[in-house]
Amino acid sequence: MNLRNWARLVVSTASALTMIAATAQTYPDRPMTIIVPFTPGGVSDVTARPLSAAMSANLGQPIVIDNRGGAGGAIGMAAAAKAKLDGYTLLMALPSMITIPISDRISGRAPTFQVNQFKPIARLTADPTVLAVRTESAWKSLGDFVRDVRAKPGTISYSSSGLYGTTHVAMEILAHAANLKMVHVPYSGGGQQINALLAGHVDATMQTPGAIAGQIAAGKLRILASMSRERVPSLPDVPTASELGFNGQFYLWTGMFVPAGTPDAIVNRLRSSVKEASGHALFKTAMEGLNTPVQYLDSDDFVRFIVEDTKRLDTVLTSMGEIK
Repeated sequence: MNLRNWARLVVSTASALTMIAATAQTYPDRPMTIIVPFTPGGVSDVTARPLSAAMSANLGQPIVIDNRGGAGGAIGMAAAAKAKLDGYTLLMALPSMITIPISDRISGRAPTFQVNQFKPIARLTADPTVLAVRTESAWKSLGDFVRDVRAKPGTISYSSSGLYGTTHVAMEILAHAANLKMVHVPYSGGGQQINALLAGHVDATMQTPGAIAGQIAAGKLRILASMSRERVPSLPDVPTASELGFNGQFYLWTGMFVPAGTPDAIVNRLRSSVKEASGHALFKTAMEGLNTPVQYLDSDDFVRFIVEDTKRLDTVLTSMGEIK
């Protein structure tokens, strides 16, 4: 490289850094968007809405929720991965961010997206999934459910958020542990899954306690077991699947991300905003109303959590093989 070209490169790099610094100082100066890769009513949606209101208050800009459901969350997450690196498009993701790339590899498909296309900002919650049925069903316990599914393989159905989505994987972990064959009925979001069960279109679903808290309180749904290491504090009478001899856990976390490559100054501004918002009364009250405790992890700790969760889920899914 000659001296003239080197000088141009130095000037160009300095200009780019100056622009980034200037942008970071004024950021944000226009409305922002949080992509929720599911239809309204699911875990990521009910977490993103109160959080976005609290973030809007401390950032001074309106934040729009953009629900992009479909393919177990893959459509919305793929869109977020390709967003501009300016901090104006964020993503509220679930563990399907991990399971979908693993499933693409197991199935021999071209990857829809990769986890390393995202920069973690913070984890907000981490709830175990629970097996729910309608209260008028004959199933009073997980033992009842397992007995009937084994007696009628391929007839009892369950709803999920889509192939290799979080609730699909949670149910298949139980099915694998208990040797069950059920009919998988995918939907594009948590609200639709729950409504399908309430309407009698499916027989069961796997959700977080918070997502179905209203239906439980109204006496419309019954929880048979939790996919947790220990009993859920808000559901002390509900046994874990492991207690009943069916080993397997699945925690449905929610986390905020931006596309990888977003400038550090903007990432740090968002980290501060999300951390402040996670302690805001508006967000905490909303989560308490859903029986969902805030389990905040800042960016660095969240990265370590994702690495460990990826190892665990990769082992589980690889041992199960392709699921449909």
